[in-house]
Amino acid sequence: MKYSADNSRIFTRYDISIEVARPKIRKISEDELLQKVAFCVVNGDEESIEDVVKEALKTRSPLKVTDEGLIAGMKEVSRLWDEGIYFLPQVILSSDTMIAGINLCEDKMGKAVEKKPQVVTHTAEGDIHDIGQVIVNALLNAAGFDVINLGADVPVDEVVEACKLHHPVMLTGTALMTTTMTAFPKIAAKLKELGLNIPFVCGGGAVSEEYVTSFDLGIWGKEASQASGMAEDALNGVSWQEMRAKWNG
Repeated sequence: MKYSADNSRIFTRYDISIEVARPKIRKISEDELLQKVAFCVVNGDEESIEDVVKEALKTRSPLKVTDEGLIAGMKEVSRLWDEGIYFLPQVILSSDTMIAGINLCEDKMGKAVEKKPQVVTHTAEGDIHDIGQVIVNALLNAAGFDVINLGADVPVDEVVEACKLHHPVMLTGTALMTTTMTAFPKIAAKLKELGLNIPFVCGGGAVSEEYVTSFDLGIWGKEASQASGMAEDALNGVSWQEMRAKWNG
């Protein structure tokens, strides 16, 4: 029997596919300067963002440039991601562009831009596959949360110490392998012992709803795109039990 493999997807130019599939970017601001800022973010144009933001800052306040230009642009990126028009590379480029712009605004103000409360993120101990975490970080940043990024292969005790130090509204963990996701219930147990009832969203290739909902604090994150909505719930005082009932099961 002959075997015929379809290799067409291997050679797909996703950058071209995006240009073909991408609808006209929504107009974000009536202000021409702020629209330029937002457009840079949507297009991940890190080379141009400095000049565009500096131009806007000549006549617009740093907070206005941040809220109505940079963050508004990143919200449009989130929409494009949710609709399957943008992929991981576009989200990361846009996030980096937004952060570069925010740094300029903070320099102008002489202080950090006020953000929503902190969310601690990490990839499980023994696991270096942090693509899921990278996406979560970008989307949480876009939603205005102060992301404490612990990185990949983070020891259990380091995660717990970060929660003790920062008292985040939410903790997230990602794992690709079944051998590394066992860190999650260990973290949850230690947090419970300390009386830190922080919603703990766990996701990744190896992670299932059945596994995460088997231990206290655990909420299964099926898709990275759910992170900002879950963080908003946690910010509004929704308990981990209520979040589990809403997002799982």
